[in-house]
Amino acid sequence: MTERSDDTLARLAATVASRRGADPDTSYVARLFHKGEDAILKKIGEEATETVMAAKDGDAGRIVSETADLWFHCLVMLAHYNLGPDDVLAELVRREGTSGIDEKALRKQRD
Repeated sequence: MTERSDDTLARLAATVASRRGADPDTSYVARLFHKGEDAILKKIGEEATETVMAAKDGDAGRIVSETADLWFHCLVMLAHYNLGPDDVLAELVRREGTSGIDEKALRKQRD
């Protein structure tokens, strides 16, 4: 791969965000924004389920395809909340080097 993944995510996120005010009759993303939070979140649930089902089937092509759908819809959700992939990447960087067990314990302490 010649291109950094976060560059691809940033470009896709910018495209998603630019569709916020577009015509819902001509843009799928604009239609999701127009339908609102519940429609966006429902779509993420559907895509997450399809991703799990693809993984259970062990079909690498479908796993990648369904994960791409899930990530795309997560970008729509992030844009809905005025967030983007940089926010998620920053959180991953913050967690880097911390064991998952320790991270989970820290979250429980904060809650």
